[in-house]
Amino acid sequence: MTPKIGLVLAGHGSELSSYKEIIDKLAAIIRKRAPSMIIETGFMELSNPSLRDALSRAVEEGAEKLIVAPVLLGESRHTTQDIPRLLGMKEGQNRGTLFFEARGEIQIAYCAPIGADSRLAEIILDRASMALKDLGLATKFDSRSDAGDEIFEYSLNIVRQMLAKDFESMDPLIIPIVERVVHATADPEFAQLLMFSKDPVKRGLEALKNGMDVIADVRMVESGINARTIQRLGGRILTYTEDERAISLADTAKITRTAAAMRIAAEDGMDNNIVIIGNSPTAALTIVDLINQKVAKPSLIIATPVGFVKAAESKDAVSKLSTPSITTRGAKGGSAVAVAIMNALLTMVH
Repeated sequence: MTPKIGLVLAGHGSELSSYKEIIDKLAAIIRKRAPSMIIETGFMELSNPSLRDALSRAVEEGAEKLIVAPVLLGESRHTTQDIPRLLGMKEGQNRGTLFFEARGEIQIAYCAPIGADSRLAEIILDRASMALKDLGLATKFDSRSDAGDEIFEYSLNIVRQMLAKDFESMDPLIIPIVERVVHATADPEFAQLLMFSKDPVKRGLEALKNGMDVIADVRMVESGINARTIQRLGGRILTYTEDERAISLADTAKITRTAAAMRIAAEDGMDNNIVIIGNSPTAALTIVDLINQKVAKPSLIIATPVGFVKAAESKDAVSKLSTPSITTRGAKGGSAVAVAIMNALLTMVH
């Protein structure tokens, strides 16, 4: 049986209460991403609780092994001397044990400081983009090259000209999604094939702003979604097809891996999250069953499986739910369509 793990975030501490609030918010995000772990925060000085008190609290809550992660950018006296000494480790060690009255000896692992990381660079560039607005400049840093931006915008302009008459009578809230889907597929027919049920754009944007997770049916869909934006909002992209529980359930219940994955996702907690299905009709039908059985209550379902076997039927069933949904009519669809819808929503989050 896997032991219960406690993760303690070790901050420096500050006389300003806002410092502790930031560390506590970070802990809340981590709790959401690692619900099986016990997450606590502790500080070296000036803020409470102390690191030692945080460790004790994690043990009292049931932690059988502990990890200490310094929320500090680089090496310092705290990271190389003070924290290791408190953990009973020599400088340079990253494993040890501590004695607690409640449980006796507990094994502890000590993480390195955050260090230089490309993910930090992305955050800094995001902040720099926001600061530029204060200077009256509209420059935005992005991972795409300038040439790529120009091609992308040029392509979107072609789509807009092509669908100008359709857009005249279309809800402005769904136009960015239609644009992205037609752009991704080079098929203007999707302007008529896309179906929006129960105010899905509004519900989807609310879920994203609230840091909800996005659950994808397959890795292909997961890999195409802008993970950076979802993470910035406090959410995760999850796929369960490679989860051992889903593999085992698919084998014993004689169902597809994607259907089993949706059941495991519901067990882990699907309420208020976004479900995106670009490949598997059985995953879409499973979601319909889970909602009808009141086992799951997602905020939004994006379902666009492609094909001639159950694809149209599964999307039709999703569109008839009381849950907000974005689907496609008939056999057309696919992972690229689902990804385009999701990424369009992400560009609309403010």
